[in-house]
Amino acid sequence: MKGRSIVRDTSGLAGVIEALLLVAMVSIVISMVQLVYIPEIMEQREAEHMDDVENQFSFLKSTIDIQTALGKNMPQSSPITLGSRELPYFVTARAFGQLDIVDADRTDSVFRVNPPLSGTGQFSGEFNVPLTSFIYEAYNSYFVHQIYALEGGAVLMMQPDGETGKVEPSMVIKNESTYVEISYNLPIFKSISGKNATAGIKNCFVRTNRSHNETYTSTLSDAGLHYIRFSSDYVDAWNQTLCGLLEEEIKNGYVTVKKESVPEPTYVEIKKSGSKNIRLNLEVVYLGAQIGPGVVTS
Repeated sequence: MKGRSIVRDTSGLAGVIEALLLVAMVSIVISMVQLVYIPEIMEQREAEHMDDVENQFSFLKSTIDIQTALGKNMPQSSPITLGSRELPYFVTARAFGQLDIVDADRTDSVFRVNPPLSGTGQFSGEFNVPLTSFIYEAYNSYFVHQIYALEGGAVLMMQPDGETGKVEPSMVIKNESTYVEISYNLPIFKSISGKNATAGIKNCFVRTNRSHNETYTSTLSDAGLHYIRFSSDYVDAWNQTLCGLLEEEIKNGYVTVKKESVPEPTYVEIKKSGSKNIRLNLEVVYLGAQIGPGVVTS
């Protein structure tokens, strides 16, 4: 009888184990990148997008300021980037944004002045006009939730931990010998039904066109009864903005800027404080506004 010998060759098994270990190592590396680094990268992308939105709102404000100053019906388009896309090849989420035009028919925010103003428009008693606005709301997946508003000519930013003013309204302050002069250009937007809101991730374009203007003047001489008041959902941002604009006059005791929370709605109020009166020169500029292509109607 012939004997048999069995020889075990483990070289093939070692190759399989090596391949499995390599796959496991690659999986661990990819998992670490996905769990640790990708969220940081996406947060940075969304933060950069919010910086872009801030710059675009500043550009939109400058466009409106130019249309206001030139006094001509000159349609202009301004881009707004609504969101940001996901990162290729990794499990990530998109960031969406929504843009609305809140015009005189939809807003509860109001600019008020007492005593009555004299000018090209007709008002008796307390003067009040709506604080219309462009509102952009970001639905971020990684970065903090933020809202940008172009309201009353100012660019304001809101997030969960507070509000701040980003760009001041078109308001010029002059400290004269017997009075403090406030010259304010207030834009009022009128939108078109069906073209006053959009949402998504792509770019959209805001078209604005100057329609007409009204001018008013008033003297605030009574520290108790007379006021300039901004009623808004963003009173903290308005309070910060107005305190910055009137910083010198507040320090010298000529005016007071105060946020009031009761009664509702909340508002920020400017009043005479010292011996100088407040002289208000107000120009209310009406603009047609829409989101998307087409002709802006006045």
